[in-house]
Amino acid sequence: MLKVGIAGIGFMGMIHYLSYQKIRGAKVVAICEQDQNRLTGDWRDIKGNFGPAGTIMDLKGVDTYSQIDDMLADEQIDAIDITLPPSLHADIAVKALRAGKHVFCEKPMALVPADCRRMVAAAEKADRQILVGHVLPFFPEYNWALKTIRSGRYGKLLGGNFKRVIADPSWLANYWQADKVGGPLLDLHIHDAHFICLLFGMPLTVSTTGRTRSELAEYWHSQFAYGPKGPVVQATSGTIPQQGRQFLHGFEIHLEKATLLFEFAVIGDKAEYLCPPTLLSQKGKVDYISLAGEDPTHAFDAEIREVVRCLSRGETSNILNAQLAQDAILLCQKQAESLSKGRAVKV
Repeated sequence: MLKVGIAGIGFMGMIHYLSYQKIRGAKVVAICEQDQNRLTGDWRDIKGNFGPAGTIMDLKGVDTYSQIDDMLADEQIDAIDITLPPSLHADIAVKALRAGKHVFCEKPMALVPADCRRMVAAAEKADRQILVGHVLPFFPEYNWALKTIRSGRYGKLLGGNFKRVIADPSWLANYWQADKVGGPLLDLHIHDAHFICLLFGMPLTVSTTGRTRSELAEYWHSQFAYGPKGPVVQATSGTIPQQGRQFLHGFEIHLEKATLLFEFAVIGDKAEYLCPPTLLSQKGKVDYISLAGEDPTHAFDAEIREVVRCLSRGETSNILNAQLAQDAILLCQKQAESLSKGRAVKV
C-alpha cells in the first residue's frame, strides 16, 4: 500500500484526493494545508472549472498538518503529492526528496529549467522518483491520438497543429506574475508543449509571434522546426479578454495515411465538440470516433493510477517522467525568448 501525503488542498489537491479514493494500492494518510477549515474537512469553498464542487470531507484516519516540514517528518508517508502554487514546487519537491519521499508534482514542474534540474538532481541523490502531473495524455481525445500514432497503423507522424485558448482568468491571483504562476505559457500552453515533446521530441528551433501583457506572452503562435525532413509542428495559445468563450482546445495531427481531428469549446454555458474526434483515412473515409469518459475527472483517475503503478513497482512513466516535464518548461522558455527577440531561437 503506497501511503501518500498531499501538500496543498486547493481545487487540484481535492481532485487528487478524490482520485486516490478510487485507486487500489494507494491511500492518502496525511494532508498539509494552512487553511484551518480545510484541515477539519470543510472544503466547501473550493471551486474549479470542472469536476465536483467542494464539500464536507470525512478526514477520519488522515493526519493533518499546517507545516510542510512536520508532514515530511511523518515516517509512514512514502510519497508527497504536491498541488501547491507553481512557485513553491521546486523547493517543496527538493525538501520531500531529501526526506526520503517519492514526489508527484502538479504541472508545471517549476517556473524555470534550472529549478527542474535541481529537482531531478535531488531525486537522483535520494534514489527516489519524481513524476510530474501532465494529465493531458490521459484525456480521452489525446489518449486516442497517442495510441493511434504509437500503433503505427497509419504510418509516419508528419506533423500537427495544436490549439489552446481561454478567457482571461482575472479571478486567479498572481496569474500574470512571472515568479508566481508564469501566465498562460506555463499554466495553459504547458499542456501542449508537453504533448508536442511526447510526440515529436524537442525541436531544433522555435519561432513565436504574438502579443504580451505584463511582459508575459498573452496570445501567440509558435512554429517548431525539426529540420528540412522533420515534422511540421505549430501551436496557438493564450488568453482573450472576452469571457464568452471560456475555453477552447484541439488538434489536427498528420500521419502518412490519416489525419486526426478534434476541437472542443465552452461557449457561454454550453460545452460541446466543435469537431468530434475524427479520423480522415487515405481512402477518403471519415470516421467519427466514439470515446468513453466525458467526465474530465476520469483523466485524473487514470493519471493517479499511473503514478501508483510506477511508484509501487519502481518503474518509470513514459508520460509523467521528469525529463519530458523539464523539456516542456524549456520549450516554453524558448517560445518566450523568441517572442521577446522577434526572431527564431535555438532550442
